[in-house]
Amino acid sequence: MIINKYLHDIGIAIESIITNKVKSLLTALGIIFGVAAVISMMAIGNGAEQEILEQIKMVGVNNIVVTPSELTVSDNNSGNSEDKTSTKKFSKGLSLLDVDAIRAIIPSVDKVCPVVSFNYSAMVDGKSKPIVLEGTNQTYFELFNINLQSGQLFNQFQDQAGQPVCIIGDNVREVFFKQDNPIGKYIKCGKIWLQIIGVAERRDFTASASDEMGISSSDNKIFVPIQTLLLRFKDRSLIRADEVEKVNSNKGGNGIVIIGGMEQSEDEIDSDPNINQLSKIIVQVKETEQLSATANIIKKMLLRRHSDLYDFEVTIPELLLKQQQRTKNIFNVVLGAIAGISLIVGGIGIMNIMLASVLERIREIGLRLSIGASKKDIIAQFLAESTLISVSGGIIGILFGIALTKTITAIFDIKTIISFFSIFVAFGVSAIVGISFGYLPAKQAAEKDPIESLRQ
Repeated sequence: MIINKYLHDIGIAIESIITNKVKSLLTALGIIFGVAAVISMMAIGNGAEQEILEQIKMVGVNNIVVTPSELTVSDNNSGNSEDKTSTKKFSKGLSLLDVDAIRAIIPSVDKVCPVVSFNYSAMVDGKSKPIVLEGTNQTYFELFNINLQSGQLFNQFQDQAGQPVCIIGDNVREVFFKQDNPIGKYIKCGKIWLQIIGVAERRDFTASASDEMGISSSDNKIFVPIQTLLLRFKDRSLIRADEVEKVNSNKGGNGIVIIGGMEQSEDEIDSDPNINQLSKIIVQVKETEQLSATANIIKKMLLRRHSDLYDFEVTIPELLLKQQQRTKNIFNVVLGAIAGISLIVGGIGIMNIMLASVLERIREIGLRLSIGASKKDIIAQFLAESTLISVSGGIIGILFGIALTKTITAIFDIKTIISFFSIFVAFGVSAIVGISFGYLPAKQAAEKDPIESLRQ
């Protein structure tokens, strides 16, 4: 009996909403946009968090990255400025000797991986594609969590002997060997033919990831043993200023310079001022707690080895990404708060319209009270009306929020993840807002004097 009574009140509320469709829709707009804002903002936040977690996985755990940088002079040395300016300092840049020193001297280091990168053009059967040729060792794939979809990694003999073997990225495989198995076949880089022994798994790579953090896509790369690259392609440590000065005595009429036993063109020497033998050094420490201390030791050790010249940069990608994650979490909280405020504003809009509706329908209220309706019936009617408007606005807002999230992803190429939790929170809050902000107008309607109401 009581249930039927309240169902009757809800039926009257639904009838009132249907009768005033436009007013009800305008009343629900605040809730619609508020729910959509909550869902889309939380989707952006979830996407950003997932992206950072993927980047942390890509840079590896407990990794330190050492890269070349613009040359600066350390202030560690004492002495007057006249002595500093009169003394020429020389650094040979990052080299394999630095790798050996880091591995041998620092006990907290677990693995060290040298990397050399050059831009080349790969060719198979007359088809060419610009690629990044990267010389490294087996440790590289372990440090950066790169798995092979087929084939095998370099072995120690292939690395030490500088054999012409390679592992190609997935995009390289798609271009040259889309229908074929590339294992055992050959690909030409520059003037060198390389035998393919493995294919790296595809890795989704976002533009927001930074090479400074040691993150880069492996899809457009061809990996070779580091000795293969240094012996068969190019070793920048052999291209020194004192050797370039000998160009007139070593070159022939065709403009080719013989440096370190390898042919180099004059234009190539002039266009590549980089003297670092290595493009980067990846160092993995044994424990996360040792990251900062090990990075400081590496910095001091390299500074001494490089004649107190800061021609390198030491970064800890994992710590940078975690700091970025904390910043984004704060940003997500702010965005969620702003979206939540929009829901509150929507609730205030519902309360405002419902208060106006009470004044408009004062004769209806008086008539119901005069024929025996209780104050609870009036409260149930108006409370049901405000709640239904809020809930229906929440449902529309969920659909609009999902569409808005998909649009943001399509237009701005931002990764978004819609979670059930965000939908539940947005819908739940919209229902609570409808009940909370609808109670005051409902209570005010119930307090009306039926005699005075009918007179008006």
